[in-house]
Amino acid sequence: MSVKVLDAHVRSKPGIACIDLMGEISAQAEDVSNQAYEEAVGANPGTILLNFSGVEYINSTGIALILNLLVKAGRSHRKLYSYGLSDHYREIFRITRLSDFMRIFNDETAALAAVT
Repeated sequence: MSVKVLDAHVRSKPGIACIDLMGEISAQAEDVSNQAYEEAVGANPGTILLNFSGVEYINSTGIALILNLLVKAGRSHRKLYSYGLSDHYREIFRITRLSDFMRIFNDETAALAAVT
């Protein structure tokens, strides 16, 4: 199995930053995820949306990286929401209890409606 390195793009709207994630979230994704988060907070948004629509795989280390972003957001009094998760990863987020601390939406429209 070839590893598809994570790629991330940040989009900003007033008060909101969206991080579009593409590829795999594993140990190799740490630098990319942290850099994307730092770019997102540069505009000082109150909410950060993680778009998982382009994510093909998340392993246990990837779950830890997402948890790390959740902790960073909490420390800076930001909300961290997600959308675009497959049913499988929604279940993983439920089992790991990430969904207890991060609202999960079906798509960007629903996430933006909840924020605004």
